[in-house]
Order: sequence, then C-alpha cells, then structure tokens
Amino acid sequence: MRLSILAVPALILAASGSTCISAALAASECSRSMELADWGENSTADISVTPGSSCVFPITVRGAASSSEISLKPVHGKLKKLNVATYEYKTKGRFKGTDTFVIKATGKGPKASGTSIITVHATIK
Repeated sequence: MRLSILAVPALILAASGSTCISAALAASECSRSMELADWGENSTADISVTPGSSCVFPITVRGAASSSEISLKPVHGKLKKLNVATYEYKTKGRFKGTDTFVIKATGKGPKASGTSIITVHATIK
C-alpha cells in the first residue's frame, strides 16, 4: 500500500513537471472569462471566487511567457506567483465584493512578441 501512495506523485511529477504539481495541489483553476490577445496587446479577465477560497490563474496568451510580475496587488486578497505563467489568487476570509489585480507578462507567440498587461477583475460571492 505504501508503494502505491508514493508512486502516484512520482508518476505525476515525471509526466507534468514540478511546477504543475505545485499549481495542482494549491487550488483549482479560476472560473473565468478572458479576452484573448497576442503578446504586446493588453487583455482583461473576469474571475469568480468564493470568500476565503483560492484559485489558480494561468496566463493564456497564445505562445509562451518568458517573464511575468505582479504590477498591481489585490486589495481584498493575496496573489502568489507559482511560476512564470501561473498565479494563485486567495480571497480574504469573509470579504464579499470585487477585487482587481494586474499582471505584466512578456512572451512570444505565433504572430507577435512583446509585453502584455493583464487586468483581472475578481468577483467574490
């Protein structure tokens, strides 16, 4: 029995890489709608979260991110960078309302490369 418990995480690690495991164990993906843009264009996303919970927000601009950073921290929660293209947002315990954060990301896609500003509006209910 002990071997099977240890084997599953090892298989996941080998198949998906350690950064994906961190994101998978932290929280589920945020329920969201987002305008897709190419690198160098700004975009906006809307997410829904329940009070006191967290969710993972992946950067979904076409292509690959080479760097990213938090440009504006949320007021009613915490934003944690899990890797270059994935962030975790956690709301404050009993807060209900709206929150906003901004991520600045640079990358290259099939049509363009550059820096994009991604503004995320969170609805906490």
